[in-house]
Amino acid sequence: MLDAKAIDAIASEIVARMQRETEKVPQGQSDTAHRAAAAAAPPGGSPKAGTEGAGELEDITSAACKAVPTLKSPADYDALIRMKGRTSARIGVGRCGPRMLTQTMLTLRADHAMARDAVFTDVDPAFLERTGLFTVQTRCGDKNTHITRPDLGRQLSDEAVKTIRERCQRDPEVQIIVSDGLSSKAIEANVENALPAIVEGLQSRGIKVGTPFFIRFGRVAAEDAVAELLGARVVCILIGERPGLGTAESMSAYICYNAKVGQPEARRTVVSNIHRGGISSVEAGAYIAELIQKILTAKASGVELKQ
Repeated sequence: MLDAKAIDAIASEIVARMQRETEKVPQGQSDTAHRAAAAAAPPGGSPKAGTEGAGELEDITSAACKAVPTLKSPADYDALIRMKGRTSARIGVGRCGPRMLTQTMLTLRADHAMARDAVFTDVDPAFLERTGLFTVQTRCGDKNTHITRPDLGRQLSDEAVKTIRERCQRDPEVQIIVSDGLSSKAIEANVENALPAIVEGLQSRGIKVGTPFFIRFGRVAAEDAVAELLGARVVCILIGERPGLGTAESMSAYICYNAKVGQPEARRTVVSNIHRGGISSVEAGAYIAELIQKILTAKASGVELKQ
């Protein structure tokens, strides 16, 4: 039988061997990249085991966490890191037999939950107050109606028509509207920077801008009813887009010259992909102001606009 000293020696050798295996550089990964990844890794040796602070779990939906490949021993680790830095697609995730890894599945479910929240929650009233936007509502009485009856989301309620007439300037060159659409999170993430950039950009060009406001439960074509009501030459609606698993914060701007209710969608000019992983809100605001000036000059939008 082995004595206690021999058992301790064997145990020490096993622990030392396990430590060497843990510290081994993955196949295809440079020593520099391995050391950088090790330095960035939280206590526990992997993103799954780490925490962001005392008593806190790591946010597996964060960009930093998603940037770490979970694929074991990639052929070219550095190339994989470069690829992940250029796309939000789920690459380098690895597998467990024929199935996804637990972390991959949990991340998918978390992203799906964020997308659902973006659709079903309202824009924070405090946010609207902070941005100086008064609120009107379409003919949708609640969120379920908004989702299932897009036709009602294109029509203003009688109360909305009355409020807009009382509080908005008549015959502006440009009328800007904000609406939740299918993502309240997109509005909260982008409007605070994009809206001032648009308004200031237009005013610096000597363009008369109407009174911006917020439409609850709105669809894109709600801007047509507003344009007719106020006599705006150009109408621009900033609206939350349907969220996906890549981002729940994407906003678009739909711009139209001389908009009329019932017009074809081809008459709209669209600036999309406005979010922190796409076009930044400030950059988008400056571009939209420049684009609206071109639309006013050309007296055309959508497919009729020659850019």
